[in-house]
Amino acid sequence: MVDNSSSPFQSPVVPEMFDGDKKISFACYKGIQCFNACCKSIDITLTPYDIVRLKQRLGMTSWDFLREYTVPYELEKDGIAAVKFKTRGETTECQFMTEEGCSVYEDRPTACRYYPVALIAMRRQDEYTDTNSFAVVKEEHCLGHREERELTIDEYRAEQGLKDYDELARGWRQLILKKKSSGPAIGKPSLRSRQLFFMASYDMDRFREFVRSDGFHRSFKIDDELYQTLLEDDVELMKFGSRFLQQVLFGEETIPVTEEAREGLAERERQAAKEQAESGEERGYDPANEPVDIA
Repeated sequence: MVDNSSSPFQSPVVPEMFDGDKKISFACYKGIQCFNACCKSIDITLTPYDIVRLKQRLGMTSWDFLREYTVPYELEKDGIAAVKFKTRGETTECQFMTEEGCSVYEDRPTACRYYPVALIAMRRQDEYTDTNSFAVVKEEHCLGHREERELTIDEYRAEQGLKDYDELARGWRQLILKKKSSGPAIGKPSLRSRQLFFMASYDMDRFREFVRSDGFHRSFKIDDELYQTLLEDDVELMKFGSRFLQQVLFGEETIPVTEEAREGLAERERQAAKEQAESGEERGYDPANEPVDIA
């Protein structure tokens, strides 16, 4: 089984894929005839790092940014969520488009940086890591492909500042790929696990308050230095969020738990096994049901 959930292509047919040394001819600049055309019809999924960069640039809390500039959608039916840019009014235009170009260009999202290249992250069901390939998107409105400027995909990615963007989104992509490639082995995520995923992936300021909470400290052990970093650094908090979600979604102990929490877990697992034996119904253990407050 191959999951290409990071692909922007909705067709079940995977497009021709390339390595980073594939040469392309492309240039985009203000004087080109199609300038701003791609910004007038957007469908942009945001990574957690995209949201961190943009909310910091705009001086907003993550929740205010999400409310004003994004809309959530399900990556699969009744599954975990992603967020897209909200368009301007009743149009399909990006809210940050101006006649001079992108008003947040230095902090533009990953998808904007990649265009006209598409990153396709895939993971086989029997593999533990994802592999990346690339596709080249050629749309009728885009005249950049006619420009006589040749470079490799890797050179283009470096030019667009994608090294940090890709690396800092990797934990999030792996969570999505792992969830989708696991299929029935993981099962349908509960409402609580979906809430935790949304908070720890996209709403960094709310996640920080969660990390401050007594419920978190009753459940997890982290050293003082890391704790202070999480209170001050959005990027480190975002990376910690991926570790946290590995634990609550898949039961992998990426963060040490307290003895109180471990004893409580053992008791809840015994109780769940007893209820399953009495009812005859198969009930999978959901790590997201651990008693940590998210209010």
